[in-house]
Amino acid sequence: MVRQLEGEGLVSLRGDKWAHRRRVLTPAFHMENLKLLLPFVGRTVVDMVDKWRDMAAAGSGEVEIDVSEWFQVVTEDAITRTAFGRSYEDGKAVFKLQTQLMAFASEAFRKVFIPGYRFLPTRKNTSSWKLDKEIRKNLVTLISRRQEAADDEKLSGCAKDLLGLMINASSNGGKVSPITVNDIVEECKTFFFAGKQTTSNLLTWTTVVLAMHPEWQELARQEVLDVCGAHDIPSREQLVKLKTLGMILNETLRLYPPAVATVRRAKADVELGGCLIPRDTELLIPIMALHHDARLWGPDATQFNPARFARGVAQAAAHPTAFIPFGLGARMCIGQNLALLEAKLTVAIILQRFDFRLSPSYLHAPTVLMLLHPQYGAPVIFRPRSSEPSDHNRGM
Repeated sequence: MVRQLEGEGLVSLRGDKWAHRRRVLTPAFHMENLKLLLPFVGRTVVDMVDKWRDMAAAGSGEVEIDVSEWFQVVTEDAITRTAFGRSYEDGKAVFKLQTQLMAFASEAFRKVFIPGYRFLPTRKNTSSWKLDKEIRKNLVTLISRRQEAADDEKLSGCAKDLLGLMINASSNGGKVSPITVNDIVEECKTFFFAGKQTTSNLLTWTTVVLAMHPEWQELARQEVLDVCGAHDIPSREQLVKLKTLGMILNETLRLYPPAVATVRRAKADVELGGCLIPRDTELLIPIMALHHDARLWGPDATQFNPARFARGVAQAAAHPTAFIPFGLGARMCIGQNLALLEAKLTVAIILQRFDFRLSPSYLHAPTVLMLLHPQYGAPVIFRPRSSEPSDHNRGM
C-alpha cells in the first residue's frame, strides 16, 4: 500500500538512476525558484487565517481550530504548485485523488497486518485500486498536454516545476537513465506522499509548542513584526532574517521529527563503534532517539529550548551531525528548502494576526502512523490581534 502511494520515485531509487533523477529535479528546489512560488503560498495562508478570523468574529471573539487538519490544505497547495506549476488546477484534481488514497492507507495501517490481505478484492481494496488507476490515467493525460506545450514553456520565464523539468529531461533523452512517462507519474506520486504530511506535521507541532510556550511565541511574534510588519505577506528576503523563528522550527524538528527513523545501506565494508558492517547491510538510523539523546543534547534533551540553536545547527549539540530531520549527505531530503520556507511563511503570518493557546481538550500524545503526528489532533484556540489588515495590504 505504501509503495502504491509513494511511487517508484526519488525516495526509493538507487545508484546511477537515483543520481540522474536527483540532478534533473534539483533546479525546482533552488531558492531563486522557490521565491517565485512564495506569493501564491502566502495567499493560500492568508485565505486560511481570514476564515479563522471570520469564525472568531461570528463567535465569542476567539475560535478553536484543529490545526492538524487545516495545515494539510496549505501544504497541499505548495506541493501542487511546485510539482505542476502552470498546470496547477489539473494537478490539484490529481492530488485530491491521492489524498483519498492516503486515507485508505492510513486506515490499513491501524489494522492488524494479515499477509496477502491487500491482494483480496475487498470493497476498500477495490476502491483503492480504482483510485490508483484514475490517478495514473489523469497524470498521463496531464503529461501529454504539457509535452505538447513544452516549446512555449521554455520561453515563458515561469517558475520551474517538477513536471516541466522531467518532461524536458525525457525529451532530451539520456544515456544513463532515460526518463519515461511512467517515471514522471511515479515521481509526482512520490513528491505528494513525501511532502504533504511531513510539512503539515511540522506546522502542527510548531503551533502546538508555541501555544505551550507563550514566552517563545511572543519573542517570535515580535521578531516577525519588526522584520515583516503587521500585515504584509513576508518576502523570501524577510523570512531569511527571522532567526528566532528558525531556531523554533529547528527545535520542533528535533523534538518531533516527521520521520522517526531512516534506512541507509553500506556502500562498502565499514567499522562503526567497533562493529564491522559488511557492504550492502541496511542500517536503521533512529532519528527520534538521536534527537533525544542526553549525551548529545545535554540534560534538557527532552525539553523545548530553541536557544540551543542560537549558534547554528552545527554547534547545537555535542556532535555536528546529531540533528538530521531531513537526513544527511547526498540523499538529504530534496524538499528541505521548500518545507522550511513554507513553514516559516505560514507561522509568520499566523503570528502577525493571532495570539493562541492550547485548547483544554488537547491531549499530548505523539504517535507514529507512517509519520509522527498528534494522535488526538491539535485543537488550538486563536484570538485575532487588535490591529487587522485592510483589503489593500493583505496581498504580497
